[in-house]
Amino acid sequence: MKAFLLACWLGAGMLWGDEARVVKVLPHLVDHQGRHTLSPSLYERDAYQAELRQHPEKRAGMQYEVLWTASRRVSGPLKLRLELRGAEGEASETVETAVKRGFWGRRWSRVLVPRDQFRRLGTVNAWKATLLESGKPLAEARSFLW
Repeated sequence: MKAFLLACWLGAGMLWGDEARVVKVLPHLVDHQGRHTLSPSLYERDAYQAELRQHPEKRAGMQYEVLWTASRRVSGPLKLRLELRGAEGEASETVETAVKRGFWGRRWSRVLVPRDQFRRLGTVNAWKATLLESGKPLAEARSFLW
């Protein structure tokens, strides 16, 4: 009985709530080996990110970890679009990647910013993450400065 109630509680948001939602977006700098951390520890990740911010020569790019949800009513192909604004003048870039729905409709997806786009942007000042179904926006999340 408890398992049934738990399943109902977990699924209630997807049945009666939004069809889709971008829950969280975590931006990470990446080094030349493609790493954003040196170990699985959150403390180590934060320390390494601070080191990459202080030493621009160690940076090779960025990646964004995006937590999103989509109900079963969303049936088309899904994509994540990341729009970025940089510190270098009017620099802005867009990156899209196809994503697949998780078992419970909730999933973490990684969006990599290619090196050439990262170099054109310089420091990223603002971002907007949009979940798309067949090119139609379903949900989005924005940084404070967007």
